[in-house]
Amino acid sequence: MKLTLWTYEGPPHVGAMRVATGMKGLHYVLHAPQGDTYADLLFTMIERRNHRPPVTYTTFQARDLGGDTANLFKDAARDAYARFKPQAMIVGASCTAELIQDDPGGLAAAIGLPCPIIPLDLPSYQRKENFGADETFHQIVRALAKPMPRTANITCNILGATALGFRHRDDVAEVTKLLGLMGIAVNVAAPLGASPADIARMGQAHFNVLLYPETGESAARSLERSCGQPWTKVVPLGVGATRDFLHEVAAITGLSPSVDESSLRLPWWSASVDSTYLTGKRVFIFGDATHVIAAARIAATEIGFEVVGMGCYNREFARPMRAAAKAYGLEALITDDYLEVEDAIAAAAPELILGTQQERHIGKRLGIPCAVISSPVHVQDFPARYSPQMGFEGANVIFDTWIHPLVMGLEEHLLTMFREDFEFHDAAGASHHGVKAQARAEDQPAAPSDADTLVEAADASGGGISAKRMPDAAVSVTTSGAAVWHPAAERELKKIPFFVRGKAKRNTEAYASEQGVAEITVETLYEAKAHYAR
Repeated sequence: MKLTLWTYEGPPHVGAMRVATGMKGLHYVLHAPQGDTYADLLFTMIERRNHRPPVTYTTFQARDLGGDTANLFKDAARDAYARFKPQAMIVGASCTAELIQDDPGGLAAAIGLPCPIIPLDLPSYQRKENFGADETFHQIVRALAKPMPRTANITCNILGATALGFRHRDDVAEVTKLLGLMGIAVNVAAPLGASPADIARMGQAHFNVLLYPETGESAARSLERSCGQPWTKVVPLGVGATRDFLHEVAAITGLSPSVDESSLRLPWWSASVDSTYLTGKRVFIFGDATHVIAAARIAATEIGFEVVGMGCYNREFARPMRAAAKAYGLEALITDDYLEVEDAIAAAAPELILGTQQERHIGKRLGIPCAVISSPVHVQDFPARYSPQMGFEGANVIFDTWIHPLVMGLEEHLLTMFREDFEFHDAAGASHHGVKAQARAEDQPAAPSDADTLVEAADASGGGISAKRMPDAAVSVTTSGAAVWHPAAERELKKIPFFVRGKAKRNTEAYASEQGVAEITVETLYEAKAHYAR
């Protein structure tokens, strides 16, 4: 563990809370100090759920540490059962309570509650949130799901969706519809929306659909061993992956993979002349491994972007991430340090970032548009409307989400580029009002200034001019102090699109330093451009 301003994942008990909150009839008794109750806000404020997580905290305080904290846990477990009457209970400790070593599983078993008790052993100081969710779901399935006769018609279970997941609610609905087009019914979707009783009948499905490996793969492997159920390996994110998913399901079931694709919009637009503006745009992708790997495929093969960087924060998926990055000639960035991610993005100088809420903040600082594709996310990425990421409708949503920042970025660039034009400045009036634009005083030709005279004299003598000889209003000193920008060069720099302006500025200053140029003029700017173009 380390002190940081931002973390991509919380501790493992937050992952367990995501599973418990997504389910019905399950209660989580968490041995934790009073401060750990902050996690409730993740679900009520950010995900905007209309009920609190089904979690009872022991909420021990510092003065309790000298007494019997084990009895505090027993009392909390008894009270939780008496109040909520759950079908099953999971019990565990937060990262702080883990240090006390009270053994919540053993304590809960000893008091003999009349419902299944599922102990969680989540190593808080070695693992993180996604592992906690995956292991919690695995233990629930292992404890409750048993082999049983298959359903008469072909059915499947959908695995991995949790509370606080990125578009999990809508993804389950979209994949359910997609499977329905093939004639396959969903037996149980879990953990999101399922009860312990539903988990107990998962064994009657013919196969399992794994949507989120980060939070469901261990359960899928457990069901394969205990119930003999195969599971899908393709995640239906994007047009190509959705078609591959349908063929994989067809291979398992013997059904036809052909479904209605008339609602698709992305393939038509990608093949149209309108999309040529976006072809070859440089994109950097970071988030959880499943969404990043899928996003890279969509970006490179379905939209025509150039992937210039990719990585993930969950180290458990480092191997598939590195293999995916290698296919694009890249070295994957595996880190949970947001500062490393920011440095990598700045070095790659992309025109679009696809990432998490943190990459959205990075994009704001660097002046690069960003679309969110992965958890962790903030409230704006838990929309009330239907907005899946998976299936064919999900491909349409992805198309809108990714393209809009670039298209609006183009409009912003054009407005910025022409902002000083006499027709478009703020005082010119709206064009549709029929008011004649008036040139501003600053747009009128001006007499040569002292600064211009000094520059002309320096140019005539073939020498440079130092920043000390130039008035403050004439030039601006770079942050390094190595060179100064002439006002005309600064105006020309502003005409460069905002998403590559920073790189152009850095390259020009580096070129000026190499050439020993003391003042950056418009000519220097274009010379630097030609130099780096070679």
